[in-house]
Amino acid sequence: MRGLVLTGLILTLSGCIGPGSRPSDLDNLCEMFSQREDWYEDALEAQERWGTPIQVPMSIIYQESSFRHDARPPMRYFLFIPYGRASTAYGYPQAKDETWDEYISETGNWGADRDDFGDAIDFIAWYVNKTQRINGVSKWDAYNQYLAYHEGRGGFSRGSHQGKTWLINTARVVDERAKRYSAQYRSCKDDLDSGWF
Repeated sequence: MRGLVLTGLILTLSGCIGPGSRPSDLDNLCEMFSQREDWYEDALEAQERWGTPIQVPMSIIYQESSFRHDARPPMRYFLFIPYGRASTAYGYPQAKDETWDEYISETGNWGADRDDFGDAIDFIAWYVNKTQRINGVSKWDAYNQYLAYHEGRGGFSRGSHQGKTWLINTARVVDERAKRYSAQYRSCKDDLDSGWF
């Protein structure tokens, strides 16, 4: 028993956090990656694989789930009786079943899970890359990438986002966050790469 208590105390004192735990400061990319080095490694791998700059999928994940691994849309009710959720969106990326299945089919990442950060950021980087190929949206353009992510590539092409003031405003917030994350990352990239953090 004392061994378990001691182990718990050591983990607490060392600042280790569990795989589903969120960093304490979600507004600071450097702090997030210093607390979750595994997230940084996953983000680098996704960037190298798909050419998507780290700040874009990170700002999308912030908007979609606030980095909660098990996020879901709220339950719907009829006369106080629950009858299901608004969509099948789940996990860090709030990806729907059909889009997640498309990702798995195209990448061969058969064991991927939406509540796994590495899989989630790889999914969004893949989506951003494909949106550039299909819709011509720059991978660095977080504003339009988010609109395409939210509406789907077909909806984005048809302009389904036009007239949705709330969505346009949300895309602006995502874009501003991506720019902030980018500036933060430039200030700490060398330290992160050297393991200084």
